[in-house]
Amino acid sequence: MAVILIAIAALTGGMFVSGHTTPRLGIDLAGGTSFTLEAKNQPGKPNAINTDNMNTAVGIIERRVNGLGVSEAEVQTQGEKHIIVNIPKGTNAKQARQQVGTTAQLYFRPVVTTTSGQKTPEKPNSTPSPSASASGKGQDKGGKPSGTPSASSSASSSSSASPSTQGRALSKGLKADEKPSGSPSPSKTPKPDPSKSPSGSSAQEELAKQFAKLDCTKPAGRAAAAEKAANAKPTDSVLACSQKGDAKFVLGPSEVEGTDVDDASSVFESQNGAGWIVQLDFNGKGSKKFAKTTGELTKQQSPQNRFAIVLDGEVVSDPEVTQGAITGGRATISGGFTQQSSEDLANVLSFGALPLSFDIADETTVSAALGGEQLDAGLIAGAIGMALVVIYLVVYYRGLALVAMASLGVSAILTYTIMVLLGPGIGFALNLPAVCGAIVAIGITADSFIVYFERIRDEIREGRSLRPAVERGWPRARRTILVSDFVSFLAAAVLYIVTVGKVQGFAFTLGLTTLLDVAVVFLFTKPLMTILARRPFFGNGHSWSGLDPKRLGATPPLRRRRSARPGPADTKEA
Repeated sequence: MAVILIAIAALTGGMFVSGHTTPRLGIDLAGGTSFTLEAKNQPGKPNAINTDNMNTAVGIIERRVNGLGVSEAEVQTQGEKHIIVNIPKGTNAKQARQQVGTTAQLYFRPVVTTTSGQKTPEKPNSTPSPSASASGKGQDKGGKPSGTPSASSSASSSSSASPSTQGRALSKGLKADEKPSGSPSPSKTPKPDPSKSPSGSSAQEELAKQFAKLDCTKPAGRAAAAEKAANAKPTDSVLACSQKGDAKFVLGPSEVEGTDVDDASSVFESQNGAGWIVQLDFNGKGSKKFAKTTGELTKQQSPQNRFAIVLDGEVVSDPEVTQGAITGGRATISGGFTQQSSEDLANVLSFGALPLSFDIADETTVSAALGGEQLDAGLIAGAIGMALVVIYLVVYYRGLALVAMASLGVSAILTYTIMVLLGPGIGFALNLPAVCGAIVAIGITADSFIVYFERIRDEIREGRSLRPAVERGWPRARRTILVSDFVSFLAAAVLYIVTVGKVQGFAFTLGLTTLLDVAVVFLFTKPLMTILARRPFFGNGHSWSGLDPKRLGATPPLRRRRSARPGPADTKEA
């Protein structure tokens, strides 16, 4: 009993210290934000919108949202090309919106040329040459300084236009660790030959004009460039902006995609003052591509010795390779990350690219009014059920009802405090099915007490007093309680694994309360009965104790009658 009382005190204290005194509520109880995503076919994939891809997208989006610390988020398909995402109140809607709508198309493309993000006049002598992009050769025609910092066995990023770009929030560098990653290989990039392709020169000129007109400092221009680059084929040369719009690029075809990323994680690196970084692990195929690519890039001059990390059509980093091929299978993106920005990028990359492109067709705020009414109805139903259980215990078990109610009270305190602490701890959100699971748990907990009480009463019926009855009835009751709770917990675990959404809330609560039932019976109910057995009211079998031997029909102890031995007088008379 001391153990469980200390646990109650600790959990209650932790609840107040954490500043959370009420459970975190799900979207059906507290309201939240609802997104409607509309799928779009990607270029070259006219039949991409199908059941398999939609289900895959649902799983990826759900993992992404839960990666933000959100629990009980609802992600489900609606019709043939829509996905509904419901996120509970308290979540950063802007951050969630970015996560659910990001396709996470990741490419490593060679840099042809780069300038500041502003619109530049078209000059024949300064226009970027896409043919340089294709061949991986040529000089920096965007005014880029050639003295870019670099490091041994690393690809360090530099400013794309000016020193101010060094402080970009998303990545200034891609460094090699024990393993590296994947990137485009200029050696395999097709080089247009104007002599063989009459339209090649005109296409290059058109790309040069678009590059000169591109203004990445304006949100509209940056968004248009990102959409066009994201929808382009990996084998196409593209125009792209940096995520802050302070630089623009002409990028060559890509050979390595985000699907070659095996894992990504956010890590704080204290050495060399790197701060928050994103570690990328690539599969074997991507590692080979990256090693080959960096080996080719290191032979070029700036900016053709760089590759751009392009995420959803925007450049998040443009590292420079100066000292040989990077081998090993791991790379780190570093430079100017905050903890949140590094976690967001790692989260998107870890859970993979969506198989489809999505537009957010609708975004609405969900009211909790209906859920509040349902919660009130559920709490009323729970109160009625609890009252009926208490009435039954009082009528049938009399004094033992006090033990049952005290045990139910302890179980309720433990359940409530744990649910409150699980909110900020693991993002657990209480929804209506979870409330139903807690109500069902009342019957499971009461059933355990009844099993033990009946074992004690059986021992009393056999003629034993209360104290030995409490101890002898416990092993038999304990076995039954453990088997019953194991079956309930197994059902809850299976239900949690095979279901999604709100039903998981019911299964989680049912499993939690089942475990707490075992703890309460072992650490509270049994010790309490041992203590009460020493009190005259229960020990002497008072008529209102629920343990009156006469009311239970106890059989008096059987005693063997001793035969009388013959005395001296009887012997003499005989």
